[in-house]
Amino acid sequence: MSAKCYLAVDLGASSGRVLAGLFENGKLELEELHRFWNGPVEQDDGLHWGVDQLFTEIKTGLKKGFETYGDAVQAIGVDTWGVDYGLLDADGKLLNDPFHYRDARNDTMMPRVFKIIPQDEIYRRTGLQFMQLNTIYQLFAEVRGDRPELKEAERFLMIPDLFNYFLTGRTINEYTDATTTQLLDAKARTWDLELIRKLGIPGKIFGEIVEPGTVVGTLTPEMQEELGGNAEVVAVGSHDTASAVAAAPLSSKHCAYLSSGTWSLMGLEEPKPIITAESAKYDITNEGGVCNTIRFLKNIGGLWLIQECRRNWVEQGEELGYDQIADLAMAADPFIAFVDPDSQEFAQPCDMPTRVQIACERTGQRVPETKGEIARVVYESLAMRYRAVFQTLEKLHGKRLEALHIVGGGCLNNVLNQFTADALNRPLITGPVEATAIGNMLMQMIAKDDISGLVEGRTMIADSFGTQTLKPESTDAWDKAFERFLAVC
Repeated sequence: MSAKCYLAVDLGASSGRVLAGLFENGKLELEELHRFWNGPVEQDDGLHWGVDQLFTEIKTGLKKGFETYGDAVQAIGVDTWGVDYGLLDADGKLLNDPFHYRDARNDTMMPRVFKIIPQDEIYRRTGLQFMQLNTIYQLFAEVRGDRPELKEAERFLMIPDLFNYFLTGRTINEYTDATTTQLLDAKARTWDLELIRKLGIPGKIFGEIVEPGTVVGTLTPEMQEELGGNAEVVAVGSHDTASAVAAAPLSSKHCAYLSSGTWSLMGLEEPKPIITAESAKYDITNEGGVCNTIRFLKNIGGLWLIQECRRNWVEQGEELGYDQIADLAMAADPFIAFVDPDSQEFAQPCDMPTRVQIACERTGQRVPETKGEIARVVYESLAMRYRAVFQTLEKLHGKRLEALHIVGGGCLNNVLNQFTADALNRPLITGPVEATAIGNMLMQMIAKDDISGLVEGRTMIADSFGTQTLKPESTDAWDKAFERFLAVC
């Protein structure tokens, strides 16, 4: 039996990849076809995404996939970060480059929205945690700014939906990414048009919502000619965290997951939304998962802080890799200070090392001076934040959580992972690293009837890629330092 090939387009908030998944004899192997940079582009009116350039890079990767595997290519799937969107006019033309979720236009929108619709009502309807980058506040910023694009718009597409449209010519909204907008009725799984219209957002722009695993269509004739092949495009778990969690071979229902990358997302897989006074109190989100699951989770600042530190150090002429930064952190003294990784002061591109120092000074702590000290403060603060969220999830779950399963690029950060195991005093199961792309392929394989469902798919993933387990070590020191972290944050 010859291998079948599935092509996954995986766009994170800092890089993009196109990968091939070769499925044969019940196992999956990956090959990276193309990797490219992704990040905010400064324009006159703020931070945007360079969609044209991103699509050029996507096509480069897909073309290589067809050149290499030809008729073995079964399908294509696209996943990206959440919350951002594009607007199409009546002729199907993209009206402008989509705004980046870190753009400052969102900064004052949340309290203005709450004057129109109370915060508790929004949570009751949507089940989503409150972050100023959510689509609801971005669109309301367009309403407030009287932007012409919103007036001309006939169709609203999230970023992965936009690329599916470019490939197939069909406009759909995939469910998992739609749930990141804070505009979806969490229980009915449809657009909350009453909420949308109360905010002055035109309801006509919101279209059909499809479940992950739905075939969107085949490539347009123009795409077939440009890419040198044809295949069906599948709406996968197009929010990258949905794909990452799909690929997490969770050891039991009493196991939390952490998708670790630019953002960290920690949560539980549940059969239905949990929208209670307690979940509202802790601002826990209910996002759509694949195969009729809910990702009951919390967004955490993540490795963005380290990425920004590295960018600043590189700009200053020191070409430090992430492994070198981790080594410097291990050599620094422990627990000299803590910061809140979720603080808005760290949310936008900035001189991150200086921001960390200022935060420590402001809270009366020892100020980290060296690169290793700054990195250690960030890593330890992330591990402590993970502990706080883990304890909250455990409380809402009602039973002791047995372990934390980490997927994504953060699997490779052994320093942060060991810190996390120590902070939680629970075993950590890591892998697969390429969880998002693998979960993307998993939903393609389900759509094409090569895999029967999520249970079989996760077994296949565990067999194909394996996992590693880290056990907690020096937990007493972390217990003592945790109270200091809570006092600061």
